[in-house]
Amino acid sequence: MLGMKFTGSPIKLKVSQGQPVKLNCTLEGMEDPEMLWMKDGAVVQGVDQVYIPVDEEHWIGFLSLKSVERTDSGKYWCQVEYRGKKEESQQVWLIVEGVPYFTVEPQDVSVSPNAPFHMACAAVGPPEPVTIVWWMGDSRVGLPDISPSILNMSGINQSAVFSCEAHNVKGLSSSRTATVQIKAMPLPPVNVTVTQVTSYNASITWVPGFDGRSPLRSCTVQVAESHDDQDISTEVIPVPSFAYSLQGLQHSTNYSVRVLCTNEMGSSPFTDWVYFQTLGLAPSSIPQNVHVIQGESSLILEWEGVVPEIMKENLLGYRLEWSQDNVTQGEMIVQETTANLTTWNPLKDLIIRVCILNSAGCGPWSDPLVVAAQEVLGGQRQPPYGTSWVPVALGILTALVTAVALALILLRKRRKETRFGHAFGSVVGRGEPMVHFRAARSFNREGPELIEATLESIGISDDLKAKLKDVLIQEQQFTLGRMLGKGEFGSVREALLKLQDGSFQKVAVKMLKADIFTSSDIEEFLREAACMKEFDHPHVTKLIGVSLRSRPKGRLPIPMVILPFMKHGDLHAFLLMSRIGENPFNLPLQTLLKFMIDIASGMEYLSSKNFIHRDLAARNCMLDENMNVSVADFGLSKKIYSGDYYRQGCASKLPVKWLALESLADNLYTTHSDVWAFGVTMWEIVTRGQTPYAGIENAEIYNYLISGNRLKQPPECLEDVYDLMCRCWHPEPKFRPSFAMLKLQLEMIQGRMSTLSSSQDPLYVNIGTDKEASGCDPALHTSFGDLDNEENVAGAAAAVTSNYRYIMSPLCLGNDAEGERHSDAAEGEARSLLHELELEGEKSC
Repeated sequence: MLGMKFTGSPIKLKVSQGQPVKLNCTLEGMEDPEMLWMKDGAVVQGVDQVYIPVDEEHWIGFLSLKSVERTDSGKYWCQVEYRGKKEESQQVWLIVEGVPYFTVEPQDVSVSPNAPFHMACAAVGPPEPVTIVWWMGDSRVGLPDISPSILNMSGINQSAVFSCEAHNVKGLSSSRTATVQIKAMPLPPVNVTVTQVTSYNASITWVPGFDGRSPLRSCTVQVAESHDDQDISTEVIPVPSFAYSLQGLQHSTNYSVRVLCTNEMGSSPFTDWVYFQTLGLAPSSIPQNVHVIQGESSLILEWEGVVPEIMKENLLGYRLEWSQDNVTQGEMIVQETTANLTTWNPLKDLIIRVCILNSAGCGPWSDPLVVAAQEVLGGQRQPPYGTSWVPVALGILTALVTAVALALILLRKRRKETRFGHAFGSVVGRGEPMVHFRAARSFNREGPELIEATLESIGISDDLKAKLKDVLIQEQQFTLGRMLGKGEFGSVREALLKLQDGSFQKVAVKMLKADIFTSSDIEEFLREAACMKEFDHPHVTKLIGVSLRSRPKGRLPIPMVILPFMKHGDLHAFLLMSRIGENPFNLPLQTLLKFMIDIASGMEYLSSKNFIHRDLAARNCMLDENMNVSVADFGLSKKIYSGDYYRQGCASKLPVKWLALESLADNLYTTHSDVWAFGVTMWEIVTRGQTPYAGIENAEIYNYLISGNRLKQPPECLEDVYDLMCRCWHPEPKFRPSFAMLKLQLEMIQGRMSTLSSSQDPLYVNIGTDKEASGCDPALHTSFGDLDNEENVAGAAAAVTSNYRYIMSPLCLGNDAEGERHSDAAEGEARSLLHELELEGEKSC
């Protein structure tokens, strides 16, 4: 631990946009580190991160960026926490190069006819410099200019569109298209409306018409009396308040109003005249002699009517209003000079008033008429509350006394239970008390109690319990050791399992992370174990057992799946180590073919058992100390009970780049779709762990494949091996070869190859303990694959609105692509080895 250190040196790394980048950092002298990848001071989230142990205190961490974008540019480094301090590796500066990226694009504007104007455009790399080319419609304007660029125009007399192109050595991108409009005078307003008309005032509102592509500055309102259009008043109104209040009008008069609006180019025409009439005057008379006649259950109100000469054609009647305690209780409008009041509280004084009503409103109110409460009750005013509160107060007091007594009794009983529990029961027999004891409360002052974990305590289905009952291993039978690998949801640790004869077996224990799972997560995790229980084949990982790690009460146990120990880990990590590890080693084609044959043999067995894997990939195949490969990780596997297919019923995380066309299109999974994934796995093995479809996003895979494109033939791949891959990727599932046929054809190819010498045979290479210094330390900046290999990119498509894509060259297109394939096999190797075993009716890819 004292010698803990990161190795490597700082470097600047340039890579083209859309390319994959994989970085690593090496840590020595620390067991089971919690290694974090940092970018510009923040923890890197949401990307592939793998940690591979070289030995107990020697780890390599990998960071995979599948398709880099400009936002991925920055400084990267590894970080671990050691003795309360954060230790950091050397930094790598990642520079992502691509076609130009716009920082300023032309914007829509409105200009006066033939008036000068200018537009701006700016773009950046890397790489620099960036040249700007301006376009007006389909014609170039001016000369190319170094970014940033300003286009100065002397003027136009009709609308036009402008755009700019940004060029650098990686290609070009096109900006958005900006429209330049010609300003004009506005159109007249619409929907002129007169509202809130009274005897002397009115309000007018309108909606502005088309503004002529120039902001309105003001609107003008004109008002005239309809009988005298010569007397017109004009008022200029600031906008955007498209409303105006007309005041000082004459009552009972006809008026007309119109509006126009103005911008910098001029004024619109006036709207048509809109006519309205002000109201007449409200009545000036007051109702007289208002009085009340008391009935048995009502009050009858009477008053004198107005004299005939006062009554006018717009008289609507009389308005009554009555109130109590200064709150209006009701109102009504009547035509006669009498009204019957039925809704009021006879225990309170009543105030009544009356006015004369016409279309202009209500005239002056009459003097308030007060009707006293004692008059309503025949001169006997009753007290408003009386003595009705006494029974209520007595009831409340009684309830309080009862509640206090009950509380005292319960408190005394509680105190007794706390001291003695239920120690003394009732007296029986000869008056002697019967003694018993039940603790009223218990206290545990030690640590949290561990509850034994059982299959019944984890909330899984009865069917799964029955399958796992005979493979359950007690936690005390094995001892956990060093960490072998970990991911987002779990980890794998080395362990020693004590067998019945007292000996120990080295195993691998796969477990979920603590505090991130629920009962449903446990069920899904253990279902994979139940699936593996049924397998018995040398190239299919066999289940040793399952166990449950106990935790304090109230917390779910940690499920663990016990598997055979695989010295070299998963096949994908092993392939990466052979190519980019600290001590790279050679893997001849014969050994790679053996890996493929082992996987095909295991998949042949699974298909015979009616199992579809659905996640076949190099990362899900394990490599033991004898370099034998076993198919593993059956988290997505399904057993077929009827028919020959399985249809995914709900959304789940699926390996998109390994899925067949029918699986992407219809969620349909068969043994034939496993064959497609085997073809992708073959490609992974030949390329020593490269990422398939580098530069193609998951969302684009289906369209890429349905267009006839397939993975490119690797440089060192035999022609016959690539032909076999292509047959696995046939669009028609029934035309793909079976696993039995794949195994036989691969064995024939292996048999035709030259025998390796013992000195070159990787089966005897010791890659676990070799610590000799290499001539070049890859350190942090080592990347997976050749970043400068332009064969991986067909070129950047011209980007529209700053979106860019990199497309791989379509290969594997049958006879049309035959001329593009190549092989590095020894001279004289047969090119038609596979055709000896082709089934009738199968078609080449």
